[in-house]
Amino acid sequence: MPNTVPDLAGAAAERLVTRVDALIDRLERLFPPPVPPTDWKASSAFRWRRREGRGRLEPVTNMHRISLADLQGVERQREAIERNTRQFVAGRPANNVLLTGARGTGKSSLVKACLNQFAARGLRLIEVDKLDLVDLPDIVDIVAGRPERFVVFCDDLSFEASEPGYKALKVVLDGSIAAPSDNVLVYATSNRRHLMPESMTDNLEYRTVGDEIHPGETAEEKISLSERFGLWVSFYPFDQDEYLAIVAYWLEHFGCDQARIERARDEALQWALGRGSRSGRVAWHFARDYAGRHPRVLASVGTMDVPDTRGAAKPATRKRIARG
Repeated sequence: MPNTVPDLAGAAAERLVTRVDALIDRLERLFPPPVPPTDWKASSAFRWRRREGRGRLEPVTNMHRISLADLQGVERQREAIERNTRQFVAGRPANNVLLTGARGTGKSSLVKACLNQFAARGLRLIEVDKLDLVDLPDIVDIVAGRPERFVVFCDDLSFEASEPGYKALKVVLDGSIAAPSDNVLVYATSNRRHLMPESMTDNLEYRTVGDEIHPGETAEEKISLSERFGLWVSFYPFDQDEYLAIVAYWLEHFGCDQARIERARDEALQWALGRGSRSGRVAWHFARDYAGRHPRVLASVGTMDVPDTRGAAKPATRKRIARG
C-alpha cells in the first residue's frame, strides 16, 4: 500500500499558502497605497485632497493669473495684504490675515494676486477646504523645513462651535505646546467678522455686578478665533460708479467699444438691482450675459479665457488684459 502521508501534507500546505495569499490580497485592498511625494516643481499652488482616507497635496495646473495691478477700488486693502506678504516672503515677521466683508468685493482675488506677485520669490499657496481643516497639523508638518514660504488659504470660512476644524485652526494660528511654524501663514476669507454665528441669546451671558460688566464665556469663545489673526482687512460694498467701472472693464474685455458700453449702462444697473448687490462678481456675471446675448461682440474678439477676479477692476486696454 503506497504511503499517502507526504501527499496529504503537501496538499494541506498548498491550501494554506493559497488561503494566506487570499488573506493578504484582502488586507491590501483595505489599506490605501502609499501617498506619492509632492512634486513641488509642478506648480506654485496646491490643494489638500483626501483620497481613500489619506491626505495629499495636489498641484494646481490651471491657475488664475490675476495681478495686483488689476484690482482697483480696494487700494487700502491691497496695500495692507501686499505689505504683509512681502514681509513674510522676505523672512521678516508677518501676521495671519483675515479678510472679511461684503461678498464679491475681491477678497479671494487679492490672495490669488499675491501668489502671482511673489511666486518667483518662493511664495506657495495651499488651499484647504473647511472640512479638511482638521488636517492642518499634518500639512504644517509636511512643509516644515522647506525653503519656500507657504500661505494656507481658507476661502469663505465660517464655523459652528461644534465643528472640529475650529480648534485645529486655533492651534495652527497660535501654536500648541510647539511654536507655530515660521514658514506658514493662514489667509482666510469670510463674510463674518468673527467667523461664527452670533445670536441675541449671547447677550444673556452678560451679567452686571455693581458697575462691573463680566462678559460671558460663550461670547468670548466666539471672538477668540478671529482675534488670533494678527491682521484684519475689511471690505465694503461698491457704490454705483465703482460697479459701473467694473462692468465697463469686463465689457471691454469681451470686445465692446465705448458706445456699446455706454448703452449697456442701464441694463447693468437693472441687473444689479435684480441681484440685490453691486459687486465685482455681479458685474462679471452681467458682462458674460451681455456678451452671450450679442454674439457679434464675441465674434470680433474670438473665444477668450477670462480670469475670475470678482474684485473691483479698473478698465484697461485689451493688450494689458491679454497679458493678465
